[in-house]
Amino acid sequence: MKDHPGQDPKLLETARTELCEVLSRLGSAAEVQAFLQDLCTPAELEAMVDRWRVVPLLKEGRPYRQIHDLTGVSVTTIGRVARFLDTGNGGYETAYAKLARYQR
Repeated sequence: MKDHPGQDPKLLETARTELCEVLSRLGSAAEVQAFLQDLCTPAELEAMVDRWRVVPLLKEGRPYRQIHDLTGVSVTTIGRVARFLDTGNGGYETAYAKLARYQR
């Protein structure tokens, strides 16, 4: 996490919570896309897209090198996503499960 010297940690946590609330209340994929394009730099958004692209491939059990060959995403990033799938906060798993239900 980025250090915010002199900033009240409670205010920073409130801002994080508000961001999460905003994301959860946007009503459509188009609204989320517009918000993310305003919020993030193109590089930040590309990094998030890259991470998300590898989730289904990891869930299928594909090897890192094959995922890299299919997506162009670095093996380091693939490993990072895999680690969070295994020992993270459950965010990837929850999002993946919700998307899988939606796509049925």
